[in-house]
Amino acid sequence: MNPHELGRKYDAIAAWWHDRHNQSTYGLAAVDRALGFCTHFLRALDVGCGAGGRLVRRMREHGLAVTGIDVSAEMIRLARLNHPESCFQVADIVTWQTEERFDLILAWDSIFHLPLAAQKPTVEKLCAQLAEGGVLAYTFGNAVGEHTDTWHDDTFYYSSIGIPGNLRVLMDQGMEILHLELDQYPQKHVVVIARRPLPEEGQPG
Repeated sequence: MNPHELGRKYDAIAAWWHDRHNQSTYGLAAVDRALGFCTHFLRALDVGCGAGGRLVRRMREHGLAVTGIDVSAEMIRLARLNHPESCFQVADIVTWQTEERFDLILAWDSIFHLPLAAQKPTVEKLCAQLAEGGVLAYTFGNAVGEHTDTWHDDTFYYSSIGIPGNLRVLMDQGMEILHLELDQYPQKHVVVIARRPLPEEGQPG
């Protein structure tokens, strides 16, 4: 599924998504856990931010300046209305570039829509976009491969490199794995939290 097609699919359900999730608690426990590992609270990136709402508010409550990106123009329109103090862009994380480095990067239920071949390089990119001591929290499916599923009378694409694949990429990038959870068991929904070590943490004692 290319990003323009995916954006159009989420445009069609943006109002429903906003109404369902704006005031929900879905994902907040994991975001609170990730925030607890942060050492600095300057900048955050929300990948697949949707219409914003609960997750952006939680990051803002901790003093983080939030940048959000999403492939859905309608989601971004709603996010800008909900959070005029934050920066939101219609963009695909695969091709999006920035010189900024972030203290927290969140990708909640978003990068599992990327092509299978884009999974590894995207996780590598997110790791590279962290500031020293920065925390990455994201979700993925505990299965290897790609599939489609029907949702809201439409077809959505999903892919994953699974738990071993994701952990391998994170460790190859020098990340410290802090938390891994199948948080909706028996569903194959995985939350992982990892941190880029501070320079002194990599030094021998």
